[in-house]
Amino acid sequence: MLLVRLADVSREVAATSARSRKTAALAELFAEAGPEDVALVIAYLAGRLPQGRIGVGRSLLREDVPPAAEPSLTVTGTDAALTALAAVAGAGAQNRRRAALAGLLGAATAGEQRFLVSLLAGEVRQGALDAVALDAVARASGAPADAVRRAVMLEGSLPRVAEALFADGPQALERFRLRVGSPVQPMLAHTAASVTEAVAALGTACVVEEKHDGIRVQVHRDGDEVRVCTRSLDDITARLPEVADGARGLPGDRFILDGEVIAVGPDGRPAPFQDIASRVGSRVDVAAARAALPVSPVYFDVLAAGGEEILDLPGRERHEHLARLVPEPLRVRRQVVEDPGDAGQVAAAEEFFAETLRRGHEGVLVKALDAPYVAGRRGRSWLKVKPVHTLDLVVVAVERGSGRRTGLLSNLHLAARAEDGGFVMLGKTFKGLTDEMLHWQTRRLGELAVEDDGWTVTVRPELVVEIAYDGLQRSSRYPAGVALRFARVLRHRPDKSAADADTIGRVLEATRR
Repeated sequence: MLLVRLADVSREVAATSARSRKTAALAELFAEAGPEDVALVIAYLAGRLPQGRIGVGRSLLREDVPPAAEPSLTVTGTDAALTALAAVAGAGAQNRRRAALAGLLGAATAGEQRFLVSLLAGEVRQGALDAVALDAVARASGAPADAVRRAVMLEGSLPRVAEALFADGPQALERFRLRVGSPVQPMLAHTAASVTEAVAALGTACVVEEKHDGIRVQVHRDGDEVRVCTRSLDDITARLPEVADGARGLPGDRFILDGEVIAVGPDGRPAPFQDIASRVGSRVDVAAARAALPVSPVYFDVLAAGGEEILDLPGRERHEHLARLVPEPLRVRRQVVEDPGDAGQVAAAEEFFAETLRRGHEGVLVKALDAPYVAGRRGRSWLKVKPVHTLDLVVVAVERGSGRRTGLLSNLHLAARAEDGGFVMLGKTFKGLTDEMLHWQTRRLGELAVEDDGWTVTVRPELVVEIAYDGLQRSSRYPAGVALRFARVLRHRPDKSAADADTIGRVLEATRR
């Protein structure tokens, strides 16, 4: 398949918000691609490079390369060129990368160049692409969407499932089964504003569980073999020997557990997420990292027990299996609400939420007890409830958008007021912006622009935005030493001046509470 076809469809999909049109365009593309190209096509459309990081920064991508007049690049040829580019190392690597990149871009048309630059810069964003691509694969292959979805959740990769489907037809889905030792995509949750709202929305017997701010892990045991995998399916067994050893001490010998890895400080309160992430990310001296910050798992679900798949069992029954496998100290704290219409039970659930926050955890998950485990989906039977933090911050710069946001000013650089009258940057976000908000801020920030390097526009610090965020984390990137976690825009506040924005003092105070 020619790369130009992929680039054209990418542009078409990015330009429309209609899911039906996205699905139709992708289904046609996948049918044309066939088994030899479809895995790469899906990866590229999702903005993923099979090679991972290839050492190409923005400075190289900004260099002007004359485009080809006619398309000749193929998808597989592009992949081969990127594989060669990723292998460049040693003395003079930067110059050789520059030459290799120029060769690739010089073989691309103007449209292909735009797509490749977005892909290499990590800026391919096309709106819920993974879910749409799954539906498109089902349509193009003639396989039931639910069967494709289940195969993907068990295999952990839409490209691999699609490649099998287009090579062997719908019967290929039968080979994708839950296997102890092979990680699957975890079940995720939607959000609710309160425990009361969540219980009412589920409308059935449910359980309220502590939500820990740790590292999501999936623990597989098959005899003495144990694998510990992250939410993104990376194997981190060697970095968490205490978790693996603990799994070998449990009574079962063939199971899959779902949980979080946390650490508890001397005061009995949970350690910050960043400390846990640093510990889990340590690859060199695991023994020293373990001594500095011991961690432990807290399990809340089980996907297989005794070698048998139990995904489809109701949550109540899965917890019975979990209780037989895992002792209570290693299970998440929970409060059952048998009757969602009972005001006393709902009040007790709200108090459980309040106590969870007092214990230092980030919130709760409210789960229907009759629901199966739907791996890889953000299911409506799991609802997370967390306190909402907000700040009024000042926009000091903004980055140009790509994909559907090409031509718009999108990614906001956010800052709090400093005591000396300046501004202290706390992070960036493009989350939460509607099309209307994007167009408004593009006009307004264009009026405030004072410098433009072609990517980032520096603006006069006058526009205030109300930001919701999940918390703060330490950061060496920003001058105050902290950054916002999961920041999203609630609304622009043109009614406020920069003098009305929150101070860095208030932000830092929040880290001490």
